[in-house]
Amino acid sequence: MRGEDAKQEAMFSYISAEKRVPAEHPLRAIRKLVDAVLQEMSPRFARLYAKVGRPSIAPERLLRALLLQVFYSVRSERLLMEQLDYNLLFRWFVGLTMDDAVWHHAVFSHNRERLLNEELAEVFFQRVLGQAEPYLSDEHFTVDGTLIEAWASQKSFRRKDGQGPRDGNSPDFRGEKRSNTTHESATDAHARLYKKSRGSESKLAYLGHALMENRHGLLVKTQVSAATGKAERDAAMGMAKKMRWRKRVTLGADKNYDTYDFVSGLRDLGITPHVAQNLLRRGGSAIDERTTRHAGYAVSQEKRKRIEQSFGWVKIIGLLKKVKLRGREKVSWLFTFAGAVYNLYRLSRLKAVGA
Repeated sequence: MRGEDAKQEAMFSYISAEKRVPAEHPLRAIRKLVDAVLQEMSPRFARLYAKVGRPSIAPERLLRALLLQVFYSVRSERLLMEQLDYNLLFRWFVGLTMDDAVWHHAVFSHNRERLLNEELAEVFFQRVLGQAEPYLSDEHFTVDGTLIEAWASQKSFRRKDGQGPRDGNSPDFRGEKRSNTTHESATDAHARLYKKSRGSESKLAYLGHALMENRHGLLVKTQVSAATGKAERDAAMGMAKKMRWRKRVTLGADKNYDTYDFVSGLRDLGITPHVAQNLLRRGGSAIDERTTRHAGYAVSQEKRKRIEQSFGWVKIIGLLKKVKLRGREKVSWLFTFAGAVYNLYRLSRLKAVGA
């Protein structure tokens, strides 16, 4: 028979959010990994807060909420709080009960700014990487950089000497030569005018850099720098020096890294450079048959595309295609945090298939 379309709302529910989330839901595996990481970080959190005073948002809940914001591409804190108010899945993941009040978005943003920085994001990243230890390669790696568009418009790129319009009207750049030496953004002074490839338009941007292990495509190091022509090679060399290599390793990279200084610098560190040859470069390629004749070189070039997949994920899913934060330090912690979230996503899938 046809059921009745009753309009009366029930006052009580005897089914918890824990029981409403399906046992096979992907967030269950991620929640287990995240709880282990946050448990390890608990002593560090305790040192960051005063012993007395008004309680703030628990750092564990704040970080879980930020994870959801990245996983589900929630574009603002206001929308995130709205989702937390009525989405039972979000409440369960963060750790809120059915009746817990949701924070005001401004309070959430304030607590996030006070808690998160480059150091804490790096600690979280390394703790997640510790969970992935059995899946990491210890001899084959790839490095690359990606353009991160700054939260600043071309109109904000004004002369440093104060000449030109300052009334907020759109300046006329026609016929004017602009460079990072003479101009800077009035919105984000750390952003630089840069283009990733010849023929593409210049944008106010940062450069994000990552070092990836080749076995399962997990990120092992991240960094954000000012957008300059040598930044990718300098960052790659810096990350290579910070790594604790247990044996001789290979490091794959694209043609932009094919310079004699970079290749010789890697060899001085005991690293075999599997850099793509740039045969059109003036002076020829720094990579010769001593490297290319080995089968491992071709394998490194094949695996190199995985780091582009990670960049695509953190920029499209993780909302870093045009970053909403301003200043290199804030962009850096967000890029590192997004890299950790990507590793959580990859790790949960690897555990699910028993890789």
